[in-house]
Amino acid sequence: MQPDDSQYLQRKCRIGEIDVHPTEKALVVYYEVEASILGESGNARLEEKKECQKIIRLRSLNASTDISSLARKVVEECKIIHPSKLAEVEHLLLYLQNRKKPSSKSEKKEKKPPKPRELLPFEGTEIDEEANINKIEDYIELLYESIPEKIRGSTLILHLARNPDNLEELLHNETALGALARVLREDWKHSVELATIIIYVFFCFSGHCLVLRLYRIHQCLTGCASRGRRRTDPHDSYSSCSFSQFHGLITHYKIGALCMTIIEHELKKYDLWQDELEKKSKACDEDPDNQSLRKEHEKTFKKYQSLLVKQEQLLRVAFYLLLNLSEDTRTELKMRNKNIVHLLVKSLERDNEELLVLVVSFLKKLSIFLENKNDMAEVDTVEKLARLVPCEHEDLMNITLRLLHNLSFDTGLRTKMVHVGLLPKLTSLLGDDTHKHIAMRILYHISVDDRSKSMFAYTDCIPQLMQMLFEHGEERIDTELISFCINLAANKTNAQIICEGNGLKMLMKRALKLKDPLLMKMIRNISQHDGPLKQLFIDYVGDLAAQIKLKGDEEFVIECLGTMANLTIPDLDWELLLKEYNLVPYLKDHLKPGSAEDDLILEVVIMIGTVSMDDSCAVMLAKSGIIPALIELLNAQQEDDEFVCQIIYVFYQMVFHQATRDVIIKDTQAPAYLIDLMHDKNVEIRQVCDNTLDIIAEYDEEWGKKIQSEKFRWHNSQWLEMVESRQMEEAEPYLYGDDTDALEQPDLFYSTDGMMPPEPGLSPDFYSQFHSQNGDFNACNGADGRPATAYGFRPDEPFFHGYGSSR
Repeated sequence: MQPDDSQYLQRKCRIGEIDVHPTEKALVVYYEVEASILGESGNARLEEKKECQKIIRLRSLNASTDISSLARKVVEECKIIHPSKLAEVEHLLLYLQNRKKPSSKSEKKEKKPPKPRELLPFEGTEIDEEANINKIEDYIELLYESIPEKIRGSTLILHLARNPDNLEELLHNETALGALARVLREDWKHSVELATIIIYVFFCFSGHCLVLRLYRIHQCLTGCASRGRRRTDPHDSYSSCSFSQFHGLITHYKIGALCMTIIEHELKKYDLWQDELEKKSKACDEDPDNQSLRKEHEKTFKKYQSLLVKQEQLLRVAFYLLLNLSEDTRTELKMRNKNIVHLLVKSLERDNEELLVLVVSFLKKLSIFLENKNDMAEVDTVEKLARLVPCEHEDLMNITLRLLHNLSFDTGLRTKMVHVGLLPKLTSLLGDDTHKHIAMRILYHISVDDRSKSMFAYTDCIPQLMQMLFEHGEERIDTELISFCINLAANKTNAQIICEGNGLKMLMKRALKLKDPLLMKMIRNISQHDGPLKQLFIDYVGDLAAQIKLKGDEEFVIECLGTMANLTIPDLDWELLLKEYNLVPYLKDHLKPGSAEDDLILEVVIMIGTVSMDDSCAVMLAKSGIIPALIELLNAQQEDDEFVCQIIYVFYQMVFHQATRDVIIKDTQAPAYLIDLMHDKNVEIRQVCDNTLDIIAEYDEEWGKKIQSEKFRWHNSQWLEMVESRQMEEAEPYLYGDDTDALEQPDLFYSTDGMMPPEPGLSPDFYSQFHSQNGDFNACNGADGRPATAYGFRPDEPFFHGYGSSR
């Protein structure tokens, strides 16, 4: 330090008010910390004040707690509370003891994600003297002695580092930091306690905020500023944070990389301990009367327990240091390259709850990056997390669910969650106000997959959701809840459970009353399932039809239309419904391009397709002039595959009925549009188009020839191009004139002259076989009673084999 630089820091703490926590069993102590940087003369060169608060959680507080004893304990252990405040503390504790539980509305508030608790002194860091910054040189000397002296020296330095007043001087003491880094590199294998203490020292430099902030300002004043950002931590009375400039110190000594090496070694050692215990346990089981084996096993187990405690202390402080360092994404990437995810997931096998909170918090932070998420998928993270759900440790439970939520965005990991049995566990949390919101989000993601939807039927999830739906009263249902229900209703088994009792009646009553489009979407999903479920909607068709013509929420009308369009029920009198509610003009008016939103127009087209299945309704619609309106809409929406497919389906229904077939074929240009769409890129459009054209061709000879010619030209286009090319080159009239159709020249189909040598063994009977199969164009019926295609072309057949056989 330069002579004109600051010499030391002075900190003052002023106690303020003490109050109760609004939701938890805890006291909140408000106080003010005043930190000053003093110069050589003792005058303050720089001062800063910061208002802080400390939360004292009282987990043991219950109805039978001795309030006086608890108040004395709180005042004794919390150094910032003056003994004169004892009576006030006792009064507040009495209030907490008698305070009622939060109301249902406040309980619905989601708990904030927990953070790892502040590291506290642990076994092995106790000393019989008070550390003094003026004796730092003596402590450094101890680092050059044997292991016990090194432990003592590093422990004294740790006690200094835990006090933020000493950090500045320690930061500039390169001898001390260099000696600590050297000892850690050389002796970490020899002593777990020594490694833990030294890592803890370096951890302190990634923690304290207020003094580090002052130091940063001091650097700015002296021209040595460096950039960084901080992260507050409510668990630390000094608002713990991480500064990248102090991380540089840790990076300089390569402490992060060394920590990962130490962690990997300790995890391997843990596996060896487990194997040794398993072998000795097996030997005791095989020879239960052998007392020497049993004593040896007990001795090994006690040693294992002692080592396990020390090892978990080491893992916790090392992981905590790495977690702070990972604030820099470049450092996090280096950790990922050194397989940090594998080390963390391996640590999930432990039972130490504080260590698990830290490990799961670290994994949650890493999981927001795709590469880390993929690493977690490879090492069976979900399987190891499953054992933590549920657990009694509230913070561990909360952070585990949040990690699972991050992972549930991946389809493969969602499937794993189902396979490892998380579905019933998560379902059981829907009744827990603390965790139900995050549990529902995970379940919602699982319900997205069709293969997983059916699994919900084997849990009590659906009854719980239905109860939640009906508990909302007049309020709009939570988006998370109704979205989850919409997904589940898409499965037939789930829909049956939803409709049990008065389920559908209650849903319809609520949806129609509140005009809730999301609730109606859930009902629409139920209506799509064939069988008894559709029959349940007969009682509500009139209500749905009445909603369609009402002016109001267009989204709600769309869902009502979609629900009605799903009701392909033979017993439903569509003609009576259309007349009673005068729906035909409404349907026709909403076919005009631009008359409404595209989603509403599309639902109108689908509705017309459903209604057209009834013969009398098809006639009514055809006479109303709906078909030209559909053709106009087809021209306007020809780039939208969904529109095109649904309009063609309406044409299919129209030509299927005798009464409307002539209107489609003779009075409109619908067949011409269908021919143009025969070879559309969309498979479903081609399929509906082919079926419709087959029926048209069977009942109209003129259109049949055009359709037949187009199919032939399409499937034999390469051959026709070759024939036309040879005709131009050799001037041979293959097609007998320019205006003659190729289909009228049988020698082109049944002769191979000039194209390829004749195959030996082909008799005239071979060709007569083809003539008898393809020469007769009489209609034939399919197995389902509907006209089946009598001709068509297989693109895998050569042109000279004729032009089709039944598909």
